[in-house]
Amino acid sequence: MSSDPDNQFIDRPLRSFGRIKSRAIKPKQAALFDTLLPTIALPDPKTGPVDPAALMPGATEVWLEIGFGGGEHLAEQAARHPDTLMIGCEPFLNGVASALRHIDDRDLTNVRLHADDARDVLDALPDGSLDRVMILFPDPWHKVRHNKRRLLNDETAAVIARVLKPGGRVRFVTDWLDYADWALERLQRTPGLVDMDPGEGDWPQRAMTPPADHVVTRYEEKKLGDTAPIFLEFRKQ
Repeated sequence: MSSDPDNQFIDRPLRSFGRIKSRAIKPKQAALFDTLLPTIALPDPKTGPVDPAALMPGATEVWLEIGFGGGEHLAEQAARHPDTLMIGCEPFLNGVASALRHIDDRDLTNVRLHADDARDVLDALPDGSLDRVMILFPDPWHKVRHNKRRLLNDETAAVIARVLKPGGRVRFVTDWLDYADWALERLQRTPGLVDMDPGEGDWPQRAMTPPADHVVTRYEEKKLGDTAPIFLEFRKQ
């Protein structure tokens, strides 16, 4: 078992997410679990490597969104980049149901979903296989004793660096100041990752401007955090 305070239970990782399901799923969305999901689901990453090239032969890039929420961002990015394979991971079943509806309504063919923990997918991906990783508004786990449950820790950051291609990017977005500080510290100390906005100063002067390709989601519009969204962008050397 690791002695790293960020990763006290690496052999049996703590869940970085809360409830798997909250409200009843609408019948049309529930039906998509039987019809659409089996056709776009990732192979089980616990049974062997996941090869993005086999999922969408000819894809010009491969992007991974960890915790896609209701799927609005994932679907919009997929529509904007039809030649890019978009892999989305989300354990919250209501979010998966929403994403399936977006994918079905927009007839998207370049999306693959994993309705479970993204860390299993990261572990199964080959080195240098992704062009972009996006982590938008993950659960902040506010209490200090729960910080170890945060998705972004030293181990996860190192795995992200491993699976990114040279020049590939990771984008982390949060609307909680404490998590922004936490994430920045861990990304900056991860070998192979370079801060694309290394400016000094408090958060209001740094990383507060959304990137040009950012897609606003319903969660973001709720403004549940204690700050405007903070955008961290790192590049793989």
